[in-house]
Amino acid sequence: MKLHFKGQYQSNPRMLMRRCSYAEIRTREVSYARRLGGLEYPRFHAYVELTDDGFTVNLHLDQKRPSYGTHTAHSGEYEGELVESEGRRIKTVIEGMRLKK
Repeated sequence: MKLHFKGQYQSNPRMLMRRCSYAEIRTREVSYARRLGGLEYPRFHAYVELTDDGFTVNLHLDQKRPSYGTHTAHSGEYEGELVESEGRRIKTVIEGMRLKK
């Protein structure tokens, strides 16, 4: 699920994701995760991409670690009730941080 945010906000996208209770993950590419329980998986996983007029959050649900033998494969869910609900929650938090003109 892609969430598009245009305009200016009180913080940068990194801090906005932290406001949404996401932890930063630094691997080859910076991403953000929020666990659904006490274990590492399942978790919501998001990538942030800066755009000319704001930023986009690419959100999905990881049910399990993306690893099969010596190769890694991704098994993320990009739609469904849980992802849509989390997308609405993120949108509410971030839109609440939009700078007023």
